[in-house]
Amino acid sequence: MNIPEELKYTKSHEWVKILDSGIIEIGLSDYAQQELGDIVFVNLPKSGETLEAGSVFADVESVKAVSDIYSPVSGKVKEINQDLLNAPELINKSPYTAWLIRAEGAVPDGELLSAAEYSALLK
Repeated sequence: MNIPEELKYTKSHEWVKILDSGIIEIGLSDYAQQELGDIVFVNLPKSGETLEAGSVFADVESVKAVSDIYSPVSGKVKEINQDLLNAPELINKSPYTAWLIRAEGAVPDGELLSAAEYSALLK
């Protein structure tokens, strides 16, 4: 299983990357996409919507089930990944480049896991 060292993770299997601009990129971990199976639909928020850390901001539908995606940040959606609306399977093919949203805001202290901590959580 691929768990890039440069990313942070949540206990609910989202990954977080803080870009140089301070914008926060959020996606689904390799573990999450494997557990979901083939992803066939993604329901993303609109740009400008408010995010609250720990709350559902999107969902993905796979051949197995519909799963909620939780926000690791409190803030606002700056951009959604339009490519996923037409090709949700990109999450299965490359979970760490197929980001869901880019947001501005703050991550609550102590909420994110390092790659090592996330790896230990999965065992």
